[in-house]
Amino acid sequence: MTTTFAPLERLEPALSVRQVLTLERVLAGEPEVVAGAGQLDRPVRWVHVAEAPDVGVMLTGGEMVLTTGVLLAGDEEKQAEYIRSLHRAEAAAVVLGLGRAFPAPPDVMRRAAERCGLPLVVLHRPFPFAELTEEVQSRLVRRKFAAVSLSEAVRTALTGLITAGAPLQRLLDEVAAHSACPVVVTNLAHRVLATAGERSAVDDVLRDWERIARQAGHTEGDGWIRAELGGRGERWGQIVLCGHRGDTATGRLLADRAAEALVLHRMLGGSSAHTWEEQSAQSLLTDLLSGVVPARQLLPRARAAGLPVNRRTFVPLVVRESEPGQLDRVLRMLGMSGLVAELADRATAVLLSLPRDQEAQTLTGHFAARLRSETGPPGAVVAAAEPRTAWDDVPAGLREAQHVADAVADHSAALDLPAVVRLKDVHLRGLIRLLRDDPHVQAFAERELDGLLCVADEDLLAVLRTYLATGRNKSRTAQLHHVSRPALYRRLEAIQARMGVDLDDFEQAASVHIALLAHDAQQG
Repeated sequence: MTTTFAPLERLEPALSVRQVLTLERVLAGEPEVVAGAGQLDRPVRWVHVAEAPDVGVMLTGGEMVLTTGVLLAGDEEKQAEYIRSLHRAEAAAVVLGLGRAFPAPPDVMRRAAERCGLPLVVLHRPFPFAELTEEVQSRLVRRKFAAVSLSEAVRTALTGLITAGAPLQRLLDEVAAHSACPVVVTNLAHRVLATAGERSAVDDVLRDWERIARQAGHTEGDGWIRAELGGRGERWGQIVLCGHRGDTATGRLLADRAAEALVLHRMLGGSSAHTWEEQSAQSLLTDLLSGVVPARQLLPRARAAGLPVNRRTFVPLVVRESEPGQLDRVLRMLGMSGLVAELADRATAVLLSLPRDQEAQTLTGHFAARLRSETGPPGAVVAAAEPRTAWDDVPAGLREAQHVADAVADHSAALDLPAVVRLKDVHLRGLIRLLRDDPHVQAFAERELDGLLCVADEDLLAVLRTYLATGRNKSRTAQLHHVSRPALYRRLEAIQARMGVDLDDFEQAASVHIALLAHDAQQG
């Protein structure tokens, strides 16, 4: 594995022509821009004092050339060629000190500079060029040293975080602290994968992300600075500093160092790590589910992540017995929009975003049917909340779907469940799960099941659980536990003897069933 670092020369923060002209020592010479005023943001890499007419051959680009023009006076062709040669050498600007050779700005040089787009500055008062070169060179050296220090500080901090196993978010927080502006990581389709920075500033950036991202993609104006993310011959995204207020060169340095760290972080993560897309969806859905952050504040993140949110119907789902990758594939096969995020306890949250003019219940059924055909028997369990048309209602919907999924957890094989399980399908099981933390319910469960729990026989508990869940269907229970009917009868007799109950009596069986549901809910 190799990581390519940006060359230091590229990272060196140069002064612009405009910045040089605002220096106190330069202002003493009363500078006036007489041509090329639109090119004053050119970087000045060095300052060069030269009177030779052929100075262009000695330049390497980016120099600000200082001259009195003494060898050009009286020869207009030489004056024009002098400007053209500086343009060919990619000089940053030319500064002409007015005096004996040129008491006023020469029209020939001014016209030639304007045609070439080369800034031509004249100094109206006598000015020692040595002071200007000393001032600019010392500032450039200091800036270069500061660039080196900043580069190494950022690289050291980010490398330390990677070595310590820090998550992606921690790296981005460090970059945001150095850049003092929102930081956004996107994939190649401009979908936001992660953000960092002051929350209100990030929300402002994300509010109309796709439009401003594409608009800013062709320029680094207004502090929008980006660096590509990629390795091993492919690109997979970019990091963007949004509204960086420092100079552009420093912003590029930070973006490049951040990109290097993110590439390294992704490569070291290995194939088992969640992709950034998965982490983004997981963060968003977890925040929605927790309710800690108001849904309205999460709307810009959802929109920037590529989820359609305008005039949509949202269907919150929690799926068990299926991998996030399978759910993503089913969404793509059906052409549905949605976010997928892995939760705890082998559950995965899915938030479908459907057009308002389509039947949400029908489309959810299609999704569940296709998913079951993908996962094979016994198939995934799809728990759904009622469709929501308001974004603010999505968190409650996710919690409802999670409640339904939890209510049928680990017992789906014994239950006769529809393809999409909803709140109305969990009946008593759902109610008991809501009441599981009530001390009276806990005491009731312990008292009813004491005869069986005290011997800690998990096999008998499992048989009892299946027998009651199937509506006391002995054939189905024997089939699910792969035992003969006589063997099942012996186990049921042992259960009744230890508990002191008659499971053929409806009321006693119902009481044991409620106690067992409460016990399982508490264990979950």
